[in-house]
Amino acid sequence: MITGFLLRALDRRISIAIGIILTIAVLVPASNLLLPADSAFRIPTYIMSMLGKYLAYALLALALDLVWGYCGILSLGHAAFFALGGYAMGMYLMRQIGTRGVYGHPVLPDFMVFLNWKELPWFWQGFDMFWFAALMVLVVPGLLAFVFGWFAFRSRVNGVYLSIITQAMTYALLLAFFRNDMGFGGNNGLTDFKDILGFSVQADGTRAVLFAVTAVMLAISLLIASGIVNSKFGKVLVGVRDAESRVRFLGFRVENIKLFTFVVSAMMAGIAGALFVPQVGIINPGEFSPANSIEVVVWTAVGGRGTLIGPIIGALLVNGGKSYFTGAFPEFWLFALGGLFIAVTLFFPKGIVGTLQHYLARRREKRVALAAGDAQPGNDSGSTVAQQAAE
Repeated sequence: MITGFLLRALDRRISIAIGIILTIAVLVPASNLLLPADSAFRIPTYIMSMLGKYLAYALLALALDLVWGYCGILSLGHAAFFALGGYAMGMYLMRQIGTRGVYGHPVLPDFMVFLNWKELPWFWQGFDMFWFAALMVLVVPGLLAFVFGWFAFRSRVNGVYLSIITQAMTYALLLAFFRNDMGFGGNNGLTDFKDILGFSVQADGTRAVLFAVTAVMLAISLLIASGIVNSKFGKVLVGVRDAESRVRFLGFRVENIKLFTFVVSAMMAGIAGALFVPQVGIINPGEFSPANSIEVVVWTAVGGRGTLIGPIIGALLVNGGKSYFTGAFPEFWLFALGGLFIAVTLFFPKGIVGTLQHYLARRREKRVALAAGDAQPGNDSGSTVAQQAAE
């Protein structure tokens, strides 16, 4: 069963993409740790951490593509799942500070001491253990997606209405996490992290490992997503996207198909958030911002939704451009982002990868048609052209 899943997942495109990602997972940390500081090929630690953040964003875009590109669910709330995974990891990192905090309390984080909390809230229990925090990274976003999807999909909420509801969910969480009495740091969020698994989060070696783990998790998530969409379930998934009523009339439980995909996507987004936090060093309610969810949609659209690889490329390109333009032309960045989305929608609706795939498919069809035409009786060059087309 597992072998069949891997064989379906590892087509030529996905195999090449995973190979590139794993190569990056090795070369970038090796460049940072092994090459001398004055080497032109050494990647500085701050750039490595920035690239690691981009890879976490790429994982988030991949998660959105699974539900939008293949199931037709335009979620404007994936920032919520991303932030919840980030908060789960942030809570673990806060519990690791101990007496090294500003107030030196062995149990309570600094913001709780400042707000005169007397004891640790019940929902913070267990986050001193990494395995528990890692489990919550999956469980909390997955549970929220399950509850939300259970009601939304069984109520047959679709299209723009579903998108609005997902954005409303994200905004509600934004307002809730801004409150100091929620126990998540309020406006300031969670920061001042010291250790992860006993290693300093500021050390070059730890940063290199975090980058490598992020790249490996992106590769694994890409493999899982490819296995899903290339399976029989994936064919039904595309059917739900293109003709939901017809799939329903054929006897499939469409709401269960949507729910499963939505939960898997939310868990991927939670993993992305958990990998994002230790590399950036902070998690606050701003990560719930609806604008962040819209940015993820832009990354996916630019790269090409429904391609799996496209959203990864889109996330890396757009965030790389954002880092450059916010420094060089900070007052024009939002206009550039909006203009990019409009241009892609008007001129490249399939995105970068989708447009490239469409061009290559058309070119291949023309070559096959030309070969078939030249292979007609009386055409001596038919066999030669047909052979070239086959190659």
